[in-house]
Amino acid sequence: MNSKSVNPSTGEVLKKIEGLGEKEVLGKIKAARIAGKSWREVSVERRAGLIKKLASVLRKKKEVYARLMAVEMGKPVKEGRAEVEKCAWLCEYYAENASRFLKPERIKTEMKKSYVMFEPLGVVLGVMPWNFPFWQVFRCVIPALVAGNVCVVKHASNVPQCALAIEGVFNAVGFKKGVYTTVITDVKTILKSIPWVDGVSVTGSVAAGRSIAEVAGRAGKKTVLELGGSDPFIVLEDADLEKACEGAVKSRFLNGGQSCIAGKRFVVVEKVREEFERRVVEKIKQLKVSDPLREETDLGPLAKEEFVKIIKKQVRDALAAGGMLLYGGKEMKGAYMMPTILTNVSSESSVYREEVFGPVFSIIPVKGEKEAVEVANNSSFGLGASVWTKDLRKGERVATQLEAGMVFVNGIVKSDPRLPFGGVKDSGYGRELSWYGLREFVNVKTVVIN
Repeated sequence: MNSKSVNPSTGEVLKKIEGLGEKEVLGKIKAARIAGKSWREVSVERRAGLIKKLASVLRKKKEVYARLMAVEMGKPVKEGRAEVEKCAWLCEYYAENASRFLKPERIKTEMKKSYVMFEPLGVVLGVMPWNFPFWQVFRCVIPALVAGNVCVVKHASNVPQCALAIEGVFNAVGFKKGVYTTVITDVKTILKSIPWVDGVSVTGSVAAGRSIAEVAGRAGKKTVLELGGSDPFIVLEDADLEKACEGAVKSRFLNGGQSCIAGKRFVVVEKVREEFERRVVEKIKQLKVSDPLREETDLGPLAKEEFVKIIKKQVRDALAAGGMLLYGGKEMKGAYMMPTILTNVSSESSVYREEVFGPVFSIIPVKGEKEAVEVANNSSFGLGASVWTKDLRKGERVATQLEAGMVFVNGIVKSDPRLPFGGVKDSGYGRELSWYGLREFVNVKTVVIN
């Protein structure tokens, strides 16, 4: 399958890239395995040194990469710069901590010596999404590479230029050919290639993740799945409303609402709902929807025009189920969509049950804390959640009751290299980032000497 790069802001076809067939992809994997034999013998310190150099290349070309993301998938250029900067931070974090994370662990037993060591699995396949085209890739591959694995990445079909640019970053630093490899191909070909790799990391839809995990399971391959979410954003009656509203708008509309960890279901206690709605509407009215290359732009286009149609259908369904439109709903051209606020959202509507990957803000009123927790957990997803209250003990108590992989009290959910990232239920399994993510694709080997 050929990959086509289209500017969602204008509809212009930027570039067409010929995709690889099954034999060519398997050839790339074979080359990666050969490169992996020498890469695993490189010291952790040497690997870390190369990874640290990636940070300087990323920062040097930050403007180029930010503009590339803007024209290829519609991310506002100011957000693109922040994404590249975050990738650089990630590289530095693992460069500084790899030796500590991979140090063998002594375990006291009756034997003369017992310890656990961490060895690379081999070839790790990354199947990556388009919404954070640089961050998602670096988040996946840097821990795997520093652990001594080699990586083959199949990026989303609508961001092929970003995919090739990332490969260029690794080439610029001097990584040996085959240690990091991009393959432009289709999912069908990738599914056939899974038996030839040693682990698979997927970020994407529930359906895509399950289909890949099914094939990987039959082949006995380790998988890590991050499959999106419909995160609850709980506002209790004693919350600092101004901070909660600021956080709500930032969380929901970052990247045009196309974020797996965005607040998507705003569960608000009835006592403060009216004031919350008023403040949120005021803030959303100030957002600028425009060309992502403009500095003042807050929301660019969605990544594809077809996504707008899907989201509009979800909004219509919510209104038919009894929801009310507070703001938005006006038509825009092409892949652009106005930020839209719904309230009185019913559990019967698709915006409640499904992940809404766009600028739609759904408010669900509840009577109090107990009902807020029940509503928050009433979802097939379990990625992140946030709780807003001035009573930190209460916030922590609520956090322990939420079915999610990550809970933030008085803060929006965000990824951080120092903290494990991942979810439960339909949001997937396994963890990225921190030392937890680094050890997902290693052989935890027990050594006992008697």
